[in-house]
Amino acid sequence: MKIIEIKNIVKKIDQEEILKGINLSIEKGEFVSIVGASGSGKSSLLYIIGLLDKPTEGEVYIDNKKVDFDSDVSLIRNKKIGFVFQFHYLLPEFTLLENVMLPLIKAKVDRKEAEQIAYQLLNMLGLGGKEKRKPYQVSGGEMQRAAIARALANNQDIILADEPTGNLDSKNTYKVMEIFQELNSRGKTIVMVTHEMDLAQMTKRIITMKDGTIIDDKRIDI
Repeated sequence: MKIIEIKNIVKKIDQEEILKGINLSIEKGEFVSIVGASGSGKSSLLYIIGLLDKPTEGEVYIDNKKVDFDSDVSLIRNKKIGFVFQFHYLLPEFTLLENVMLPLIKAKVDRKEAEQIAYQLLNMLGLGGKEKRKPYQVSGGEMQRAAIARALANNQDIILADEPTGNLDSKNTYKVMEIFQELNSRGKTIVMVTHEMDLAQMTKRIITMKDGTIIDDKRIDI
């Protein structure tokens, strides 16, 4: 079943075509990496898939529903899509627990229930016992794991990751990739932008971009 589909996506910035008529579908439960040189359009594509940016032309479908970029993007993002970026974007004045609770509170989940969910997620990601620490009191790898917990807070089906290991050492990089593989085995659909081919090889499908187009799309056995 298609969970993401984009049709004839064009993105122009100051008359320059960043994306040139992209067509792509992603099935529920896939783990997809998007690779390509800097400037190939991979992050631009991810942001349109994640409804963070509006295409100049073309259509985006999430769960077979056409997205109206003028009305329902916030609702779909909150319910369906979690984001993990290269920088964790945790709020420094809040604890890890409070950071993970934020999307739940925003979704009007009862505070006690939100706290329970946040505790469970942090524990699942190996951060049990560190819930009350603030971001500057834990390592870079632990901050990124907390960011993944936050992305999972509303039990979104889709996780989008833009260079999620870009600021991590090799040990924490592979820890994050193992977490993504585990989440994917539980049914989460993951789309990850990376420039590291060894990480892309840990996913199930590699999409290669160049100059705003898809030049290769292959499934791999891992």
